[in-house]
Amino acid sequence: MHAVIRKYSGKGASELFDVLEKNRAAVESTMRSVKGLVSYTIARSDHGGFSVTVCQDQASMDQSTKAARDWVAKNAAHVVAAAPEVMTGTVITRL
Repeated sequence: MHAVIRKYSGKGASELFDVLEKNRAAVESTMRSVKGLVSYTIARSDHGGFSVTVCQDQASMDQSTKAARDWVAKNAAHVVAAAPEVMTGTVITRL
């Protein structure tokens, strides 16, 4: 399994998470459509927020990234946010 954490902070990050929170059901529906998705979490922090995605394989991870990027382009294009800090890795254990 593969995991990616995207940390959003700085200009526009809080506004982006406002949009994600307001459209929670649509975001969930979009991400649930990704084949091979194991889990997807969005959390708000003091200065923006972060997402944690776990997928069965790299192809699923690529599909989840495209789905999220397309959703943001369609629904939050008005938000100007800095690119996220991205960390990726192979899952060692999952409960």
